Amino acid sequence: QVQLVESGGGLVQAGESLRLSCVGSGRSFSTYAMGWYRQSPGHDLDLVAQITSDGRTMYADSVKGRFTISRDNTENTVSLQMNSLEPEDTGDYLCSFTRGSVSLWGKGTRVTVSS
Repeated sequence: QVQLVESGGGLVQAGESLRLSCVGSGRSFSTYAMGWYRQSPGHDLDLVAQITSDGRTMYADSVKGRFTISRDNTENTVSLQMNSLEPEDTGDYLCSFTRGSVSLWGKGTRVTVSS
């Protein structure tokens, strides 16, 4: 079956780093756009970073210069390198693969940043 599984979340102090990974299985996702979203109390599901099938990236203003999104089509993975983490980055991070009208979602991995 087709599924996405995230990993890499954890508890860290402000200023530290984490690297999140999301692995897709069940088919090739080389033609899909891939993105990371954050869900936190009092906030909607916000787009954090996105990378197209051609490797073009975009980031939310709040993470520009600190986060880097990348993909490996041979492994069907998307990663999010998060540096200089801040308490405001706390939340559940979900990956999503999108092609046209089709969107697939992982269950999420929790990131907690203490001050």
